[in-house]
Amino acid sequence: MMGNTIGFPMIPLFHHSNIPVFPMEKKIREILACREKACIDQPGLVRAAVLIPLFEKNGEYHVLLTRRTERVRHHKGQISFPGGRQDHGEDLLATALREAKEEMGIEEKDVRILGELDDMCTFSSDFCIAPFVGLIPYPYPFKINRHEIEEILEVPLSVFLDETKFREELRSRNGELVPVYFYEHDAHTIWGATARMLKQLTGLISSEEKRESKNI
Repeated sequence: MMGNTIGFPMIPLFHHSNIPVFPMEKKIREILACREKACIDQPGLVRAAVLIPLFEKNGEYHVLLTRRTERVRHHKGQISFPGGRQDHGEDLLATALREAKEEMGIEEKDVRILGELDDMCTFSSDFCIAPFVGLIPYPYPFKINRHEIEEILEVPLSVFLDETKFREELRSRNGELVPVYFYEHDAHTIWGATARMLKQLTGLISSEEKRESKNI
């Protein structure tokens, strides 16, 4: 996980199924810039933010995820993105970048923000999370906060574009049935708000790929 050289690669090309190749960084930036973010402004929710770190490895884009320890207060043992509660007087992007540094040692100067996804609420802890998508260099000298982080996962983005890795269940919440998303990768199950963020990101990418393929 450690590396001696830090630097952004040239924008690589990304292959998925039979979809045409395109520069992924530029494409994600454009996709997120051309849509209006859905914001949630509901009293009683705890504001939080996460960084969704992407990086290029072995010629394709990967997603950086973490498995939380059993020592943290919320979401013990779950797979998530670096992030946490908003501090007083802090904007949400600053929250995401601060938490990424505290949990992973990722410096703000090393993150290129590509855009935002919709606000996401957790069902179990009443957090309202602002997700920011960012590109980081790789290899990177991560400095892991072992109180919070048990394990780092480097998952190819193509895993979350593979429909066979995804499933949806309906679960009851406050008397209503709500969809809960799950991704399976190796021995790990990624679910909840993290899976919803990944579902939205990959859904936007897939929709754009389909649109572009029709125009060829």
